[in-house]
Amino acid sequence: MIVILFRFLILIALALILYTIYKYYRNPVRKLHIAKDNEQFYMLDESANSKKNIQLVYKGCLFEGEKYLGAAESSFEVVNISVFANEPAELRGITRDDLYFIEKELLIRYPYAKVEWKHPINKLMITAID
Repeated sequence: MIVILFRFLILIALALILYTIYKYYRNPVRKLHIAKDNEQFYMLDESANSKKNIQLVYKGCLFEGEKYLGAAESSFEVVNISVFANEPAELRGITRDDLYFIEKELLIRYPYAKVEWKHPINKLMITAID
């Protein structure tokens, strides 16, 4: 009887370990850090939750965007996204074209949104107009 109980406990422990490994590999924050290390584009966003900020990585720089809900044509949608860099030192090597790419990706997901860039990124975007 005790042998069967130990086998059952080992089976439960094995299932718990497999579940933990599965959750580790499916963790979106881990994927965000991997994309940052590999200098790839990755966006972490819960589009159904307008209170949760957008996090995205592009060329090794971590950006964060605050979503603001407002009235669109016939419903309430995200109408404003304020984007800033967590570490401004990581902006080295980011060009206007890179910022336009990020803006395009945000507008694909939120077509009614207006993207606003916070300091120091807005300085680069303002000089693009001049």
